[in-house]
Amino acid sequence: MKTVNFAKRNFKEIIRDPLSVIFAIMLPLFLLFIFQQFKIPSEIYKIENFTPGIIVFSFSFIAMFTATLVAKDRTTSLLTRLCASPMKPRQYILGYTLAILPIVLIQNILFFVVAIFLGLSFNINVIFTILISFIISILFINLGIFIGCVTNEKSSAGVSSVIVQLVAFTSGMYFETEMVGAFFGRICDILPFSHCLQIVKWVLNRNSDNIYASVIIVLAYMIFTILLASVLFKKKLESNNK
Repeated sequence: MKTVNFAKRNFKEIIRDPLSVIFAIMLPLFLLFIFQQFKIPSEIYKIENFTPGIIVFSFSFIAMFTATLVAKDRTTSLLTRLCASPMKPRQYILGYTLAILPIVLIQNILFFVVAIFLGLSFNINVIFTILISFIISILFINLGIFIGCVTNEKSSAGVSSVIVQLVAFTSGMYFETEMVGAFFGRICDILPFSHCLQIVKWVLNRNSDNIYASVIIVLAYMIFTILLASVLFKKKLESNNK
Protein backbone atom coordinates (compact mmCIF):
# COMPACT_ATOMS: atom_id res chain seq x y z
CA MET A 1 0.00 0.00 0.00
CA LYS A 2 2.88 2.39 0.78
CA THR A 3 4.28 1.80 -2.71
CA VAL A 4 0.90 2.48 -4.32
CA ASN A 5 0.48 5.69 -2.32
CA PHE A 6 3.97 6.79 -3.33
CA ALA A 7 3.13 6.04 -6.97
CA LYS A 8 -0.06 8.13 -6.67
CA ARG A 9 1.95 10.99 -5.25
CA ASN A 10 4.43 10.76 -8.14
CA PHE A 11 1.63 10.68 -10.70
CA LYS A 12 0.14 13.83 -9.19
CA GLU A 13 3.53 15.50 -9.50
CA ILE A 14 3.70 14.46 -13.14
CA ILE A 15 0.33 15.91 -14.10
CA ARG A 16 1.22 19.19 -12.40
CA ASP A 17 3.47 19.82 -15.40
CA PRO A 18 1.19 18.91 -18.31
CA LEU A 19 3.37 20.67 -20.91
CA SER A 20 6.21 18.21 -20.29
CA VAL A 21 3.81 15.29 -20.65
CA ILE A 22 2.38 16.71 -23.87
CA PHE A 23 5.88 17.30 -25.27
CA ALA A 24 7.02 13.76 -24.41
CA ILE A 25 4.00 12.34 -26.23
CA MET A 26 3.48 14.74 -29.11
CA LEU A 27 7.03 15.09 -30.45
CA PRO A 28 7.46 11.38 -31.31
CA LEU A 29 3.87 11.36 -32.56
CA PHE A 30 4.65 14.30 -34.85
CA LEU A 31 7.76 12.50 -36.17
CA LEU A 32 5.70 9.41 -36.91
CA PHE A 33 3.22 11.47 -38.89
CA ILE A 34 5.62 13.76 -40.72
CA PHE A 35 8.05 11.05 -41.87
CA GLN A 36 5.17 9.15 -43.43
CA GLN A 37 4.35 12.23 -45.49
CA PHE A 38 7.85 12.28 -47.01
CA LYS A 39 7.27 8.92 -48.73
CA ILE A 40 10.94 7.97 -48.36
CA PRO A 41 11.68 4.87 -50.48
CA SER A 42 13.29 2.83 -47.73
CA GLU A 43 12.17 -0.22 -45.78
CA ILE A 44 13.02 1.53 -42.52
CA TYR A 45 10.40 4.24 -43.09
CA LYS A 46 7.55 1.92 -43.93
CA ILE A 47 4.84 2.33 -41.32
CA GLU A 48 5.24 -1.21 -39.95
CA ASN A 49 8.98 -0.61 -39.39
CA PHE A 50 9.03 3.05 -38.40
CA THR A 51 6.29 2.70 -35.76
CA PRO A 52 8.47 0.40 -33.60
CA GLY A 53 11.32 2.90 -34.02
CA ILE A 54 9.14 5.74 -32.80
CA ILE A 55 7.98 3.67 -29.83
CA VAL A 56 11.56 3.02 -28.71
CA PHE A 57 12.52 6.64 -29.42
CA SER A 58 9.64 7.85 -27.24
CA PHE A 59 11.06 5.89 -24.34
CA SER A 60 14.12 8.15 -24.36
CA PHE A 61 11.78 11.00 -23.43
CA ILE A 62 10.37 8.79 -20.68
CA ALA A 63 13.92 8.46 -19.33
CA MET A 64 14.33 12.25 -19.43
CA PHE A 65 10.96 12.75 -17.79
CA THR A 66 11.79 10.29 -15.00
CA ALA A 67 15.23 11.80 -14.41
CA THR A 68 13.73 15.26 -13.95
CA LEU A 69 11.14 13.95 -11.49
CA VAL A 70 13.71 12.08 -9.38
CA ALA A 71 16.23 14.94 -9.45
CA LYS A 72 13.50 17.39 -8.40
CA ASP A 73 12.51 15.15 -5.50
CA ARG A 74 16.13 15.03 -4.35
CA THR A 75 16.30 18.82 -4.11
CA THR A 76 13.13 19.20 -2.05
CA SER A 77 12.12 18.20 1.47
CA LEU A 78 10.63 15.00 0.05
CA LEU A 79 13.92 13.13 0.43
CA THR A 80 13.98 13.97 4.12
CA ARG A 81 10.49 12.58 4.53
CA LEU A 82 11.44 9.47 2.56
CA CYS A 83 14.29 8.82 4.98
CA ALA A 84 11.79 8.55 7.81
CA SER A 85 9.65 6.11 5.86
CA PRO A 86 9.97 2.33 6.41
CA MET A 87 9.87 1.77 2.65
CA LYS A 88 12.81 0.05 1.00
CA PRO A 89 14.67 1.39 -2.08
CA ARG A 90 13.06 -1.16 -4.37
CA GLN A 91 9.65 0.11 -3.26
CA TYR A 92 10.63 3.65 -4.21
CA ILE A 93 11.84 2.41 -7.60
CA LEU A 94 8.54 0.57 -8.10
CA GLY A 95 6.63 3.68 -7.03
CA TYR A 96 8.31 5.78 -9.72
CA THR A 97 7.80 3.03 -12.29
CA LEU A 98 4.07 2.66 -11.58
CA ALA A 99 3.62 6.42 -11.86
CA ILE A 100 5.30 6.58 -15.29
CA LEU A 101 3.63 3.53 -16.87
CA PRO A 102 0.30 5.34 -17.54
CA ILE A 103 2.25 7.82 -19.70
CA VAL A 104 3.75 4.87 -21.58
CA LEU A 105 0.27 3.43 -22.14
CA ILE A 106 -1.07 6.74 -23.47
CA GLN A 107 1.93 7.06 -25.78
CA ASN A 108 1.50 3.60 -27.23
CA ILE A 109 -2.24 3.92 -27.78
CA LEU A 110 -1.82 7.25 -29.57
CA PHE A 111 1.07 5.95 -31.67
CA PHE A 112 -0.94 3.01 -32.91
CA VAL A 113 -4.07 5.08 -33.52
CA VAL A 114 -2.04 7.37 -35.75
CA ALA A 115 -0.14 4.46 -37.33
CA ILE A 116 -3.39 2.65 -38.19
CA PHE A 117 -4.73 5.90 -39.64
CA LEU A 118 -1.56 6.06 -41.78
CA GLY A 119 -1.97 2.52 -43.08
CA LEU A 120 -0.78 0.06 -40.43
CA SER A 121 -2.93 -3.05 -40.32
CA PHE A 122 -4.63 -3.67 -36.98
CA ASN A 123 -4.28 -7.20 -35.60
CA ILE A 124 -3.52 -9.00 -32.37
CA ASN A 125 0.18 -8.20 -32.78
CA VAL A 126 -0.60 -4.56 -31.99
CA ILE A 127 -1.86 -5.59 -28.55
CA PHE A 128 1.20 -7.78 -27.99
CA THR A 129 3.45 -4.91 -29.04
CA ILE A 130 1.87 -2.58 -26.48
CA LEU A 131 2.40 -5.22 -23.79
CA ILE A 132 6.04 -5.87 -24.67
CA SER A 133 6.64 -2.12 -24.89
CA PHE A 134 5.48 -1.85 -21.28
CA ILE A 135 8.23 -4.24 -20.25
CA ILE A 136 10.92 -2.53 -22.34
CA SER A 137 9.95 0.88 -20.97
CA ILE A 138 11.08 -0.30 -17.51
CA LEU A 139 14.67 -0.20 -18.77
CA PHE A 140 14.30 3.46 -19.74
CA ILE A 141 12.46 4.38 -16.55
CA ASN A 142 15.33 2.99 -14.49
CA LEU A 143 17.85 4.77 -16.70
CA GLY A 144 15.95 7.94 -15.80
CA ILE A 145 16.03 7.08 -12.09
CA PHE A 146 19.79 6.49 -12.33
CA ILE A 147 20.33 9.86 -14.03
CA GLY A 148 18.07 11.56 -11.50
CA CYS A 149 20.18 10.10 -8.68
CA VAL A 150 23.46 11.51 -10.01
CA THR A 151 22.27 14.91 -11.31
CA ASN A 152 20.32 17.84 -9.97
CA GLU A 153 17.10 19.33 -11.32
CA LYS A 154 18.91 21.79 -13.61
CA SER A 155 21.33 19.31 -15.18
CA SER A 156 19.09 16.23 -15.39
CA ALA A 157 17.46 17.29 -18.67
CA GLY A 158 20.82 17.99 -20.32
CA VAL A 159 22.30 14.66 -19.26
CA SER A 160 19.10 12.84 -20.24
CA SER A 161 19.31 14.34 -23.72
CA VAL A 162 22.34 12.08 -24.25
CA ILE A 163 19.96 9.11 -24.02
CA VAL A 164 17.69 10.76 -26.59
CA GLN A 165 20.58 11.13 -29.03
CA LEU A 166 21.89 7.63 -28.39
CA VAL A 167 18.49 6.12 -29.09
CA ALA A 168 18.07 8.19 -32.24
CA PHE A 169 21.46 7.27 -33.70
CA THR A 170 22.14 3.76 -32.39
CA SER A 171 18.72 2.10 -32.42
CA GLY A 172 18.44 1.90 -36.20
CA MET A 173 15.20 3.86 -36.34
CA TYR A 174 16.54 6.28 -38.98
CA PHE A 175 19.09 4.14 -40.82
CA GLU A 176 20.60 0.68 -40.78
CA THR A 177 23.47 0.76 -38.30
CA GLU A 178 25.73 -1.19 -40.68
CA MET A 179 25.61 1.73 -43.13
CA VAL A 180 28.09 3.78 -41.11
CA GLY A 181 30.78 1.16 -40.62
CA ALA A 182 31.59 -1.92 -38.60
CA PHE A 183 32.90 0.04 -35.59
CA PHE A 184 29.70 2.03 -35.17
CA GLY A 185 27.68 -1.11 -35.78
CA ARG A 186 29.57 -2.80 -32.96
CA ILE A 187 28.72 0.06 -30.60
CA CYS A 188 25.07 -0.31 -31.55
CA ASP A 189 25.28 -4.03 -30.79
CA ILE A 190 26.75 -3.35 -27.36
CA LEU A 191 24.14 -0.75 -26.40
CA PRO A 192 20.59 -2.02 -25.75
CA PHE A 193 18.62 0.38 -27.94
CA SER A 194 18.89 -1.41 -31.28
CA HIS A 195 17.95 -4.63 -29.51
CA CYS A 196 14.88 -2.96 -28.02
CA LEU A 197 13.87 -1.93 -31.52
CA GLN A 198 14.41 -5.43 -32.91
CA ILE A 199 12.19 -6.93 -30.23
CA VAL A 200 9.35 -4.46 -30.78
CA LYS A 201 9.64 -4.82 -34.55
CA TRP A 202 9.56 -8.61 -34.30
CA VAL A 203 6.48 -8.65 -32.07
CA LEU A 204 4.61 -6.28 -34.39
CA ASN A 205 5.59 -7.86 -37.69
CA ARG A 206 6.48 -11.42 -36.66
CA ASN A 207 9.36 -11.51 -39.12
CA SER A 208 11.92 -14.29 -39.33
CA ASP A 209 14.71 -12.48 -37.46
CA ASN A 210 16.28 -14.30 -34.52
CA ILE A 211 15.68 -12.09 -31.49
CA TYR A 212 16.88 -14.39 -28.70
CA ALA A 213 20.19 -12.55 -28.39
CA SER A 214 18.35 -9.21 -28.30
CA VAL A 215 16.03 -10.45 -25.55
CA ILE A 216 18.99 -11.59 -23.44
CA ILE A 217 20.85 -8.29 -23.90
CA VAL A 218 17.80 -6.15 -23.07
CA LEU A 219 16.99 -8.24 -20.00
CA ALA A 220 20.60 -8.00 -18.82
CA TYR A 221 20.58 -4.21 -19.18
CA MET A 222 17.19 -4.02 -17.48
CA ILE A 223 18.32 -6.03 -14.45
CA PHE A 224 21.56 -4.05 -14.24
CA THR A 225 19.83 -0.65 -14.37
CA ILE A 226 17.23 -1.71 -11.79
CA LEU A 227 19.96 -2.84 -9.40
CA LEU A 228 22.08 0.23 -10.07
CA ALA A 229 19.15 2.60 -9.58
CA SER A 230 18.21 0.83 -6.32
CA VAL A 231 21.76 1.00 -4.95
CA LEU A 232 22.18 4.67 -5.83
CA PHE A 233 18.80 5.60 -4.42
CA LYS A 234 19.65 3.77 -1.20
CA LYS A 235 22.96 5.63 -0.95
CA LYS A 236 21.21 8.97 -1.41
CA LEU A 237 18.80 8.12 1.40
CA GLU A 238 21.64 7.02 3.67
CA SER A 239 23.72 10.12 2.94
CA ASN A 240 20.73 12.32 3.72
CA ASN A 241 20.42 10.63 7.13
CA LYS A 242 23.97 11.56 8.10
